[in-house]
Amino acid sequence: MAVKKETKTKSSKNVALKKTTRKTVKRKPKDNTAKMLSVIVDSIEDKKGENIVVLNLKELKNAMADYFVICEARNKIQVDAIVRNIEEKVFKKVKETAFNIEGKQNAEWILMDYFNVVVHVFLAEKREFYGLENLWADAQEEKIAAI
Repeated sequence: MAVKKETKTKSSKNVALKKTTRKTVKRKPKDNTAKMLSVIVDSIEDKKGENIVVLNLKELKNAMADYFVICEARNKIQVDAIVRNIEEKVFKKVKETAFNIEGKQNAEWILMDYFNVVVHVFLAEKREFYGLENLWADAQEEKIAAI
């Protein structure tokens, strides 16, 4: 025979309420990383971004993300167009927004932080100057062929 706990409220009606215990189930967050990578690369290609590289950082110690997506544009207007397209498509298709976006004011190097994926959109000369691929040379690199 099950025992039910009952408590009374201190209201004017003195109604008996049954107290139930809920079991909390923790859900594992859905990992949209693969879909996000695909949407990001497609968004870059839509706006004619060039030299697209995906760096897999999962095996590296102290990496701040699982993946870097790096690309370049010919001018600041194209850099901005690529970033806006990524924002729109990722929100529409993956339902995610960037945690942080840096560099929009000068549009020479814009960084978009999606936690597991960090996107770097460079002007060509800035990409060469900073050389992220060389800094993360131990990462597994996947070059995306131009369409």
